[in-house]
Amino acid sequence: MTEKNSFYNQILEDKKFFTLSNGLTFLRILLTPVIVIGIFYEKWTLVFLLILFAGVTDVLDGYVARAFNQITNLGKILDPIADKILLICCFAALAFLQSPSFPIPKWFVLFIVCRESIIIFGSYVIVKTGRKFKVEPTWSGKLTTLFQLIFILWLFICYFFGWVPARTYHTLLVLLPLFSILSLLQYIKIGTGYFNKKNY
Repeated sequence: MTEKNSFYNQILEDKKFFTLSNGLTFLRILLTPVIVIGIFYEKWTLVFLLILFAGVTDVLDGYVARAFNQITNLGKILDPIADKILLICCFAALAFLQSPSFPIPKWFVLFIVCRESIIIFGSYVIVKTGRKFKVEPTWSGKLTTLFQLIFILWLFICYFFGWVPARTYHTLLVLLPLFSILSLLQYIKIGTGYFNKKNY
């Protein structure tokens, strides 16, 4: 086994690809285009329920993987990818629609896309250079994903109850990028650690 193929071989070493945990992750990915279509047709109740369900699958896939010993390298990769696809698509669709009930600024979407692009590019460089790459979520990354999901659900709750909490909205628009930057710096620190190792 060559070092440059070690990352891919880690995935191939999984005894089972089609586990219940990975199935829940795939389901979250499949739900994303349905949610986006619902946003463009302004089916807000359906969209809210689907996003809420997607959030539940995010919690369940990790629990199922640990409880039933279904932790796989494929699942470790797919889980954050599914989260990124769901959240970016939801934010982008809402920003494009420009509904007054769901005011997502375009700069916010661009910021998230740039952050994720940096993380993905850094991961690609680490894998491409043959360094032993271990996919592990960070606490700041988990919090960033959680807060982004809560932010979307909170917008829907405000819509259903007719709330217009402008101060809370602007506060969240400041806090979310700060958490995103914090998690990005943590990922960069982890990534540079791989390059500082003499033996890889």
